[in-house]
Amino acid sequence: MIAIDRRVLLVLGVAVSTCLAAAVPSRAQSISPAEAQQIATDAYVYGYSLITTEVTRVQMSNVPKVEGFTSPTGQFVNVPRYPPADYRGVSAPNADTLYSVAWLDLAEPQVFSHPDMGDRFYLFELTDLWMSDSESSPSKRTASGKAANYLFTPPGWKGEVPADMKHFPMATRYMVILGRTYADGSEADYKAVNTLQAQYKITPLSAWGKPYTPVTPPVNPSPGFSMTDKPQSVILAMGTEGYFNLLAKLMASAAPAPATDAPILASMAKIGIEPGQPFEMSKLDPVVQQALKDIPQTALKKIEANKENLGGIVNGWSITKGLGTYGPADYMKRAVVAAFGWPANQERDAVYPNTEKDSAGQKLSGANKYTLTFPKDATPPVNGFWSFTMYMIDQGWWFVPNPLNRFTVSMRDNPKFNADGSLTLYFQNESPGAEKESNWLPAPKGDFVLMLRMYWPKETTPSIIDGSWKVPHVVKVN
Repeated sequence: MIAIDRRVLLVLGVAVSTCLAAAVPSRAQSISPAEAQQIATDAYVYGYSLITTEVTRVQMSNVPKVEGFTSPTGQFVNVPRYPPADYRGVSAPNADTLYSVAWLDLAEPQVFSHPDMGDRFYLFELTDLWMSDSESSPSKRTASGKAANYLFTPPGWKGEVPADMKHFPMATRYMVILGRTYADGSEADYKAVNTLQAQYKITPLSAWGKPYTPVTPPVNPSPGFSMTDKPQSVILAMGTEGYFNLLAKLMASAAPAPATDAPILASMAKIGIEPGQPFEMSKLDPVVQQALKDIPQTALKKIEANKENLGGIVNGWSITKGLGTYGPADYMKRAVVAAFGWPANQERDAVYPNTEKDSAGQKLSGANKYTLTFPKDATPPVNGFWSFTMYMIDQGWWFVPNPLNRFTVSMRDNPKFNADGSLTLYFQNESPGAEKESNWLPAPKGDFVLMLRMYWPKETTPSIIDGSWKVPHVVKVN
């Protein structure tokens, strides 16, 4: 009898709830189309870093084996050489450090191990699904370089941390390790770095101290979006409903929102966007549905319009700082980085000034010759190292093919200093002469952009971080 009574009560409860739901209009139907549009635009911006990281995660890890720049969850993919001149993968490729990337699923805590790195520069950037980086990511800056083990745990984990591990409690179930290891570009050094890379390991905590062979998770044949299109295109194709449904799904489990996001979550709930709840456009008032139809395009235009607000222009160089760690309600900044520079480094690890113009404000072109001169004792102030990379502009930033096969210029090229102790670098299409070639970065015949990579920049004066050191102008000399 008791079981029957409970079933009767359950049925009655459901019936009452249904009647109440039908009798009381939803909050989404009681707001104006303009208010709904504003809430949806803010919500789109708010979730853009999370959606971008999730799409990137699936595209890079929902694979059967390590290949190219992808690898199954829990396994590193190691890039063995710098990209060639004809590389057309990721825009603005790097020719300073070799990449090692691993996506982790913290449904079970995972241990990352690396060998003794010696005096070599390295950085293992830790990024969660919300695109927040750890300020203490393992690196030459934060650690000794000795062999080390790091434990990553999911939200709410209460287990015991082994004595020989540093603990990183993560804010989301999934995360990525973006490793960078310095290599000077010689075959001997490539081999030395490849030996280190082969020792970067991920081990489930339950298997720690035991023989372990990585297990490749089954590939999801229907991830819900393209595995090959650019993340930006994939996200746009989701439309308003698909985007907010994925956002609500992720916030329900894999990426819970922090407590500081309570105000925007309350606002989003007014139009039916709630963690763990389906977002159904059809349940909104028809005029509200119409107002939300083009939210992806409207929000993306707003994100793009804020691109220039990420940093300032100093001596013609665009300098972006303060990335990787985002304060409460810093949603637009995070969205802009997701759209144009996912995921970004902590400024204490790397700052990348770039310019497309000379000291007169004219576009840099291989039709001209340019110099940049550092005064005596005023080369880029870094604890790590610095380098200039040249890119030609062609629907992205790409290496410039040249007879020297040189894509960067830095101290590893043994540049010659001037008699007064200053250092002049040459950016032009033709050689400045054999005696100056160590200071030369070959330019294309057309337009180009220069990027200065400063790894582990100094934080005390002179410093690019506090503005007490500035990149000199690029000067046209013909």
